[in-house]
Amino acid sequence: MESTQPLLSDQPPPLSTPTTDHTSSASFVPDSDDIPPITSLSDFSREFYTESKKLWYLAGPAIFTSVCQYSLGAITQVFSGQVGTLDLAAVSVENSVIAGFSFGIMLGMGSALETLCGQAYGAKQLEMLGVYLQRSWVILGTTSSLLCLLYIFAAQILKFIGQTPAISNAAGLFAIYMIPQLFAYAMNFPMAKFLQAQSKMMVMAVIAGAALVLHTVFSWLLMMKLGWGLVGAAVVLNASWWFIDVAQFLYIISGTCGAAWSGFSWKAFQHLWGFVRLSLASAVMLCLEIWYFMALILFAGYLKNAEVSVDALSICMNILGWTVMMAIGMNAAISVRVSNELGAGHPRTAKFSLVVATFSSFIIGLILSIILILSREKYPSLFSSDPQVKQLVNDLTPLLALCIIINNIQPVLSGVAIGAGWQGIVAYVNIGCYYVFGIPMGLILGYKVGWGVRGIWYGMMSGTVVQTCALFWMIYRTNWNTEASIAEDRIKKWGGGDIDSKGNNVDKLTLS
Repeated sequence: MESTQPLLSDQPPPLSTPTTDHTSSASFVPDSDDIPPITSLSDFSREFYTESKKLWYLAGPAIFTSVCQYSLGAITQVFSGQVGTLDLAAVSVENSVIAGFSFGIMLGMGSALETLCGQAYGAKQLEMLGVYLQRSWVILGTTSSLLCLLYIFAAQILKFIGQTPAISNAAGLFAIYMIPQLFAYAMNFPMAKFLQAQSKMMVMAVIAGAALVLHTVFSWLLMMKLGWGLVGAAVVLNASWWFIDVAQFLYIISGTCGAAWSGFSWKAFQHLWGFVRLSLASAVMLCLEIWYFMALILFAGYLKNAEVSVDALSICMNILGWTVMMAIGMNAAISVRVSNELGAGHPRTAKFSLVVATFSSFIIGLILSIILILSREKYPSLFSSDPQVKQLVNDLTPLLALCIIINNIQPVLSGVAIGAGWQGIVAYVNIGCYYVFGIPMGLILGYKVGWGVRGIWYGMMSGTVVQTCALFWMIYRTNWNTEASIAEDRIKKWGGGDIDSKGNNVDKLTLS
């Protein structure tokens, strides 16, 4: 046998930096199936139509899945608002701060599979996917065990950061009830990325839709009809997430994924450190985005009449969350398209997918914003019966509409970054735009200038605008031929075993 080299070396190929060096890609030749250069309007129209069909085949079910899963927590908040103001504040703070913190970490770490599984699937290296999935389960399961401490001491943490004792105690108790949801995240996110990479979006949509229907019925039954309050909310929310996990797991092991799942393997415990590094880079990138908006709820808790401010802002974040879930569905679709096409050696197709996704998301955001403005007098009543809360939500609606448009574009750009493997550099961009610029600006406008909730939101939204512009610039400067070449090298370097000098997998983890 010819000499071999470890597939996961100490110096893996770049996972975080978009390439601008055109000379380094001179030796890369795009696959013959890549789209030809677009030189006319008719070429553009033809390819736009073709790519739109491919993108929406993924994005439609992905958007439905994202909206359904997000709606589980949102519906719980809706029923909590009918139970009482304190119950709504408790569920909102737990969902936004405690569960939101954990959700960001777990989703971010799980999103490492978007890069690896997506590019491996595009390169037809199917057997890598099952090992990647199991490694991610090991890493996220360990992480969730550590995060249990956050749930157990939630009340003390919330008091320490300045939340009122009443909200802190209620949210802390609810957080303890919600520990099973934390472990459900550890199972769900890797499976979601595993299925997304194979374009198996429809089964995820069916499972999520069924979970949402059951969740709504049982939430009404336990919280309203039987009067279980927060206990009922926790029971139903935990059960709904685990229903999704069990259904997806049964689908995966049923044989429908072919060579992508060949059973459990001890190889899941090999090369874990390299996998952890990519997972952490992914987690930092997404966490910085999710926690950024989570901070809005925290800052509102320091204003006068904190319960009204928190409740109103939580309702706005719910609406924003539902709309952003649509963008996140597009995020998943564009991440799959970019990673698959780069893995298959199609740089021009990957680049054009971005154009189609960005335009589609902008149109969706614009339509949703118009609908929201037209219904601003009515929709707050769905969430709260408190007249002060409803009026504040009404006042914040124009700002919310503008935020929806911006946040419908930004996740698409982040999806491109994940599909290409730029998580590390985007994490630095997020730190600068969000935490060095956006949050200080929000605090100055909210507290120093005296604009309250509006000022905080205006300042933090400015950070999102800057971050979106930075991502646009990075993508504009990217050499897609080089990215496709890097993806080819990454598939070899981040697999599960050794490859020989011809690039074949020695321990048969990849298809020959």
